[in-house]
Amino acid sequence: MNQMARIDTGQEAQMANAIRALAMDAVEAAKSGHPGAPMGMADVAAVLFNRFMKIDPADASWPDRDRFVMSAGHGSMLVYAINHMLGYDDMDMDQLRSFRQLGARTAGHPEYGHAKGIETTTGPLGQGIATAVGMALAERMMNARFGDDLVDHWTYVISGDGCLMEGISHEAIDFAGHQQLGRLILMWDDNGITIDGGTDLSTSTDQQARFAAAGWHVQAADGHDREAVAAAIEAAREDDRPSLIACKTVIGYGAPNKQGSHDVHGAPLGADEIAAARAHLGWSHPPFEIPQDILDSWRSVSARGAEARSAWQKRLETSPDQGRFNAMLAAPDAAALRSAIRDHTAKLAADRPKVATRKASEMALDVVNTTLPNTVGGSADLTGSNNTRSKGMASVTPGDRSGRYVHYGIREHGMAAIMNGIALHGGLVPYGGTFLAFSDYSRPAIRLGALMGVPVVHVMTHDSIGLGEDGPTHQPVEHVAALRAIPNLMVFRPADAAETAESWEIALTAPASPSVLCLSRQNLPAVRLEAGDDNLTRQGAYVLRETEGARDVTLIATGSEVEIALEAADLLAAQGVRAAVVSAPCFELFAARPQAEREAVLGRAPRIGVEALIRQGWDGLILRPGDGFIGMAGFGASAPAPALYRHFGITPERAADLANQLIQGGK
Repeated sequence: MNQMARIDTGQEAQMANAIRALAMDAVEAAKSGHPGAPMGMADVAAVLFNRFMKIDPADASWPDRDRFVMSAGHGSMLVYAINHMLGYDDMDMDQLRSFRQLGARTAGHPEYGHAKGIETTTGPLGQGIATAVGMALAERMMNARFGDDLVDHWTYVISGDGCLMEGISHEAIDFAGHQQLGRLILMWDDNGITIDGGTDLSTSTDQQARFAAAGWHVQAADGHDREAVAAAIEAAREDDRPSLIACKTVIGYGAPNKQGSHDVHGAPLGADEIAAARAHLGWSHPPFEIPQDILDSWRSVSARGAEARSAWQKRLETSPDQGRFNAMLAAPDAAALRSAIRDHTAKLAADRPKVATRKASEMALDVVNTTLPNTVGGSADLTGSNNTRSKGMASVTPGDRSGRYVHYGIREHGMAAIMNGIALHGGLVPYGGTFLAFSDYSRPAIRLGALMGVPVVHVMTHDSIGLGEDGPTHQPVEHVAALRAIPNLMVFRPADAAETAESWEIALTAPASPSVLCLSRQNLPAVRLEAGDDNLTRQGAYVLRETEGARDVTLIATGSEVEIALEAADLLAAQGVRAAVVSAPCFELFAARPQAEREAVLGRAPRIGVEALIRQGWDGLILRPGDGFIGMAGFGASAPAPALYRHFGITPERAADLANQLIQGGK
């Protein structure tokens, strides 16, 4: 898309100034915001879009568009200004006038799904870089499947100093360099300023040397010399490695009295400085007004993209791969998956295997990955422990990206964000594994996935004190509660192989929610002993064993503790106490059911929750004064799992004793 030979450089300068003016005006109107980054990077952005970007606002989801990620998400007005001038139909000037206001699409940071042309939510620094790495990986994987005719695009990122300081950036940069993701170009806003002052207050890293050490192509350019920027992008596009362009810029460029200072980072310039900036830039137009000729220049970028999209559409229509390509971009085939999982669980009901749910997950994945051709697995260097690689999955390598299994390395945070990027790109359905105790490393990216509604599956094994001898550092007593606290995240803790398979089905067909599968290291008996057509896990919680006559107590458990609840019910039955057992693999799905259905499952008798984790998050099931809980009140210890369960009192005997106490207390 390089148009260097036909560039009106004077007009391009005004295209950049239009970004600056809109950024100044919108932040001033909102009385809050970050004008510094958009003003400093306006020249870089103008060159990128004017000369290189392949994008068509008339079809914001065109699969072969270039991706642009503003990792320095506080500079969101750069995105909104550009998208307005490109002609996105949901980004009129009123949206810019309403910057940061309730109900506007122009949120303080770019929010995926709020407006067209926003490829991912950014704001937590470094996340944009890592998510963009996922997009670039997905582009190469899809290219390996369909070739240049259908998949041939770039991922461009603008990052700031803060993005590069965050630890996730190292994980993502290292991974991208190893994978040789040559379609990824990162433009670093090298302005030397942080909120507290100069970057020399807190860092001395030679970022260019750092990227080079990770296998990147590295260049530096004056970020206000548009020809130098264009030449650097051109050179980056010619190199097979991912590229860093260190763009030396002045933060708040154009504001004569504040530019180059941290004062311009995160506050309105004020009326006087805006007036001075307009004079300094030669921008005489009123606030929120863009001259038609400048607008026309921006719209020519869109027209060029429309031509590219039209040509691509013709190639797709005549391609023998059209059907397969469209199928990969579509939602997973829910009917086919339901049929396959139903057949699988019927066999499980007959065989009744006693296996760890991490092994049950591997068994389910053999079904899933056979049924769905575009699932992409992976693990953060725990493949043999997470059981995330099913039969026949080839590795994705720099030399061959046709495989379906990604080795993310020991980069849990980076893995979670990269998977977000793969899912956002489209065409591939990612899942990846680590230990549940390390979900805290992944959590910021999981949270962003939930905020965006990206259906990524996080496989988290070794889910309780049941992992045993590795001890409290690896025993995730509080992590499930923390995950359950994230809105729009489904957290599954299945009790056996059948519930595990059903959890996979739900997770992979969820249209707008990520999922976490919390899976055991230790073997668990089959608790679902009868085959059926329905996916009972979809209910969130269901009666696994009902009583004959009115209940005296209801035992509610998840995962490995369902076995304990069943044994406790047997002990109580021997004492003449009628105990129902409820399996509750997914609190979120249960909470979404009508109240009457929830009450029918839980019953009116005293309730006892049983989970080898902390109680937090159980209030929706055992909130009443007459209810109880058996679980953890602190960290675990290092010992064999059976000894730990006895030591911490998570046993059938204790559950039965507590049941009798509650029953007597209620009389």
